[in-house]
Amino acid sequence: MQNTKLVTVSNFIILITILMYILQTNMENGSLFLGLNIFFLEANLWYQPLSSMFAHGGIGHILMNMFVLFQFGNLIEKYRGVKTFLILYFVGGILTSLLSFAFMQMMGFNHNLVGASGAICVLLGYVALVDTYQRNGIITWIILISIVPVLIGLPVAWYAHLIGLAVGFILGKFLR
Repeated sequence: MQNTKLVTVSNFIILITILMYILQTNMENGSLFLGLNIFFLEANLWYQPLSSMFAHGGIGHILMNMFVLFQFGNLIEKYRGVKTFLILYFVGGILTSLLSFAFMQMMGFNHNLVGASGAICVLLGYVALVDTYQRNGIITWIILISIVPVLIGLPVAWYAHLIGLAVGFILGKFLR
């Protein structure tokens, strides 16, 4: 059954993300200040693991992420509650950002990480854990959205997707 409730925490986060994207695109170097990059360490921009979840790389990027957040955020919020959703999205999203940054540093990547994809993959990892019927489809989908864009030359933080999936699965074990 589809969730028809309009006023939800998930939808509020979607609204905030859209507003932050508008701010990001209208401020000088908005993507560098709000994304997660070397300035996290070098300029003490400690907010970046959180702000990078709200910054995006373009209209297509934010539309795709917000569509999936609308579907799965509202699903988790409805069936598991607001508290579970918030823990998964924010704690999981920040953990995914930090682990992705650590991976970037280990690999020598000098990228600017933007997008809610990592946090959304946390949600998907949680759903894959609790709903075994959807597990194979979700894992396949995350692998596809992680690998295919790279193969065709798109700059996608594939590691954030995979890390988010694992974080969602692990956090889900604690939240069950």
